[in-house]
Amino acid sequence: CLGAALFLLVTAATVWSADYGYTRSVTPGLVASLVSRFGAEARGRIEAWRDFGRRETGRANTADAVPAAEGLQRVNSFLNQVSYKDDIVHWRVEDYWATPAETVGSNGGDCEDYAIAKYFLLKELGVPAARLRMVYVRAGKSARPHMILAYYPQPDAEPLILDNLEGTVRLASQRTDLVPVYSFNDEEVWIESRGKAGSPRQIRNWTSLLDRLDREARTL
Repeated sequence: CLGAALFLLVTAATVWSADYGYTRSVTPGLVASLVSRFGAEARGRIEAWRDFGRRETGRANTADAVPAAEGLQRVNSFLNQVSYKDDIVHWRVEDYWATPAETVGSNGGDCEDYAIAKYFLLKELGVPAARLRMVYVRAGKSARPHMILAYYPQPDAEPLILDNLEGTVRLASQRTDLVPVYSFNDEEVWIESRGKAGSPRQIRNWTSLLDRLDREARTL
């Protein structure tokens, strides 16, 4: 799923809105662009994603913005319908972190694309970034690189894991096949061996993703 050179320092500033990447921020111009890139069927996939976001927003508990376990399961199941495709096959590059609209519109992505799309959808539903972390792990006996999304009901609680390899959302303690290496959200990066380690802007692919989200938002 993931390339080796993720922690390359970047110096260019990126102007970014926290609402970028949400289903409700998809403009007619962006839909037209996605249809041009991925074919006429992209429109239906994007509309289904937007409809799902609207339904889940209506269900969200706005009092504390914490979704029920059923809500996490619905998000995991919906986005796991996207077809798994390696970056080199799908995007013709070694490592590419797609925007949620690109993932859904193209009906393709790998582990980090699922995690990113789930992250932004849960944020759109009102989950604070502090409760969410995208986690780079080593998975299975082969210790292959993989990315999942962790949801923390409380800051010190055991997280629930949303994963494209698993249809069921489960507690981290039940996922003995995963060994965390580092995690991040909008605000911070955590290295498993030493705790907080700085800004997600250190992650080259994350900064590139934010740049593309910014361009998507400007596609009217």
